[in-house]
Amino acid sequence: MSSTARHRRSTAPSSAAASTATTGGAPANGTSPATADPRRWRALIFIALAQLMVVLDATIVNIALPSAQHDLGISDGNRQWVITAYALAFGGLLLFGGRVADLWGRRRAFLIGLSGFAVASALGGAAQNEVMMLSARALQGVFGAVLAPAALSLLAVMFTDAKERAKAFGIYGAIAGGGGAVGLLLGGFLTQSLDWRWTFFVNVPIAMLAAAGAWLVIREPAGARNRAPLDIPGVILATLGLTSLVYGFTHAESDGWSDAVTIGLFVASAALLVAFAWTESKVKAPLLPLRVVTDRNRAGVYLSLGLAIIGMFGLFLFLTYYLQEVQGYSPIRTGFAFLPMVLGMITGSTQIGARLMTRVAPRLLMGPGFLSAATGMLLLTRLDVGSSYVSVLLPGMVLLGLGMGTAFMPAMSMATQGVQPQDAGVASAMVNTSQQVGGAIGTALLNTIAASATTSYLTAHAASATSSSARTRLLHQGMVHGYTTAIGIAAGILLMAALIALTFITGGRPRVGTPVAAGSGSVGKRGAQDQSDLAEGADADVPVPVIAH
Repeated sequence: MSSTARHRRSTAPSSAAASTATTGGAPANGTSPATADPRRWRALIFIALAQLMVVLDATIVNIALPSAQHDLGISDGNRQWVITAYALAFGGLLLFGGRVADLWGRRRAFLIGLSGFAVASALGGAAQNEVMMLSARALQGVFGAVLAPAALSLLAVMFTDAKERAKAFGIYGAIAGGGGAVGLLLGGFLTQSLDWRWTFFVNVPIAMLAAAGAWLVIREPAGARNRAPLDIPGVILATLGLTSLVYGFTHAESDGWSDAVTIGLFVASAALLVAFAWTESKVKAPLLPLRVVTDRNRAGVYLSLGLAIIGMFGLFLFLTYYLQEVQGYSPIRTGFAFLPMVLGMITGSTQIGARLMTRVAPRLLMGPGFLSAATGMLLLTRLDVGSSYVSVLLPGMVLLGLGMGTAFMPAMSMATQGVQPQDAGVASAMVNTSQQVGGAIGTALLNTIAASATTSYLTAHAASATSSSARTRLLHQGMVHGYTTAIGIAAGILLMAALIALTFITGGRPRVGTPVAAGSGSVGKRGAQDQSDLAEGADADVPVPVIAH
């Protein structure tokens, strides 16, 4: 179905394709529920399924790592690369993946990402040695970097009505927030009941189902591609800069912040990313149009979301070790212990965030959401060796889940709201980049803080441990002291995220019935803008209506 970008004052459009949806007489540059693709809700099922696979893969392998290390003969020095290889490829290539989605089409990029991720997962499950395993993990990261931005940007261009967008992003936000905890549960079950290889093999049927469904029901809206030539210098600088940044934090965790390699990686990352920003301001068709990140609202979302992820990733790590090493939980029982937090995230996203998103401004959901999560973190600083799950862990995790779920949903929507259609992929990639970098920082920073606090505690109390049982108890006390110290820092980081959300993000609530998808906005000074200009990456005051074909 064709569409026109020209704003007309005519009260009788000549064709249904060019008709303008209105709310209260105001022009709405997008599709209303009546004109949108009727298959969009079925498409959401498969988009959400793919997103769940990508998110849970970041944690599911953690549970299986000890068994995989033993079977494949991976050394202690190299075992971190099973996690790092995925993180580096994923984090380093996200902006490139987002641009690929804009260039090739989001549906095509989505299918390619799913297929490649399935093949890489099969290789990981069938790995016979260290090299095969690390190669498979890197390949998973490469295709994940194509898949994740395509999934989010498909939502951005398919769901245009404010109320429908709230529901769709509520589901997506719940998955993005709770997928990591689901990975812990699934990883524990598969490793303990079957074999560690199934933490990889499980992705294959999920990817096949999502790909088959996407092939049948997803129809990308017309006029949303960016066919401008690929910005090769931008790709190189962004990939090397983000890879250096992620690896710098990963290296700091194992070798220390003052290590020469760590410092060198951070310096290189800063230089490369500055060069990237300069390049993007000069080239005609940039990989990351600066208009995407200089918008105050989106900048606030990226920053606050990244800070929130720093706290979340550290918590998953500490609570997993606390439950298994201190409390003696099995992997499966550990996974079930995280379920209340997952349910809290789902409730926060689908029941609180989605219901209130069209009634209140996004910052009034994100700010209180992050504050609730920080309160949950503060409750968890009360942990000790013999803490009760019901009285300490449960309320802390429920508050954390509710808060993060409530905040994630408007954050995901706000990050892609108002961008031009041809920028939807790269704007979505920035959401994933803030999450990936935040995860790398959180794991490295908070783990370093916890290890330092544990060492100090053990040194100060070593003289009191005169028997084997006393030494074991002292070790557990030192571990818990380190965890609670780091969790307290994480609570402070979440408070910073809340403050940024409340002060940076000024966008108001979208009106029900008004399209707010990528590209929506008011008509500017120019009365018309040819769609081909948009396809070449030109700025436009008048956005193109997004109409499904």
